[in-house]
Amino acid sequence: MPISAPRHIAARTATLLCFAGVLSACGGGATVDNRNPGLSWPPLPTVIAHRGASALRPEHTLAAYQQAIDDGTDIIEPDLVSTSDGVLIARHENDISGTTDVANHPEFADRKTTKIIDGVAITGWFTEDFTLADIKTLRAKERIPVNRPANAAYDGKFDIPTFQEVITLVQQQGTKTGRVIGLYPETKHPTYFKSIGLALEQRLVDQLVANGYRGKEAAVFIQSFEVANLKQLRTMTEMRLVQLIDNPKNAPYDFTAAGNNRSYADLITPNGLKEVASYADVVSPYKEIIIARTADNELGKPTTFVADAHAAGLTVHAWTFRPENPFLPVSLRAPDVNSPSQRGNLVAEIEAYLDAGIDGFFTDDPAVGRAAVSAFQAKK
Repeated sequence: MPISAPRHIAARTATLLCFAGVLSACGGGATVDNRNPGLSWPPLPTVIAHRGASALRPEHTLAAYQQAIDDGTDIIEPDLVSTSDGVLIARHENDISGTTDVANHPEFADRKTTKIIDGVAITGWFTEDFTLADIKTLRAKERIPVNRPANAAYDGKFDIPTFQEVITLVQQQGTKTGRVIGLYPETKHPTYFKSIGLALEQRLVDQLVANGYRGKEAAVFIQSFEVANLKQLRTMTEMRLVQLIDNPKNAPYDFTAAGNNRSYADLITPNGLKEVASYADVVSPYKEIIIARTADNELGKPTTFVADAHAAGLTVHAWTFRPENPFLPVSLRAPDVNSPSQRGNLVAEIEAYLDAGIDGFFTDDPAVGRAAVSAFQAKK
């Protein structure tokens, strides 16, 4: 739930003091509980590192998460999938063809296959066909090198982290910096993983609890594009839950699998948001649900979504803000507007959404996100 103004201001002040190096506020003997900081956490507006600082390092690597922490993010986001031996690892998809060097490993050539994932046929290599020991022989590579050619220089340098390694990094860096650094894990394809006997939910909750995170005050948000597993998670934990919202034309896959003909469009109505609030604390929509693009690919006028979500008692975290030209409105792009890799004025785009009332946002470049928050706060 959104925090009250006095606590919000106190949390924001503590964070700014921390960045200023005031040890009494955040380090050098401070009594900050980096795992369970209380309901006044996180500071608002909240910067969430989408797959780490994925505009600067290959996504879902410890290097990307570390860069995000160095750049001042409040929270890092690991997407979670499972290995064949039931270990949660950080990958955006269970298909690892585009984010690892698995194709260069002849010993795994026979594991390339075609599967139906959430109703779509996909050909590649899948984490559930590999043990953790197998996964640890692979190395990460940049997923979108056309947009991020500098990231490709890191291809082959980083391994694939387990969720435990991500937790350890966050806790170590929280202690080192005196900051509360949160976790925002996403359960990927939960219906699919449940169908093959590798359900994610209980293992995720158990791992968080084993690492000292507890209840609503934990520095954790658990997210999903599906609904049924969030409702299941609500019976397992009081940690904050997040309903992700994709394009309204699409549907949560658990709806589709159950023969439910509703879509995300049904979840973003005032009544739908009240339903979401019955099991989740946050709603996290695709950003164009909040501010649609015009026919000229510019920012239009804000919709009523943020107001409707707040009226339902939900916090709003929007996704995803990326710095490269193709992801920006035309007028905010760098001079070579057709360049796939030049970076434009992402600060201005984020500010427009902050002006629209969002409580936080996912960004591939947390340093830019932090700059946008500073610019927004300076206007107040």
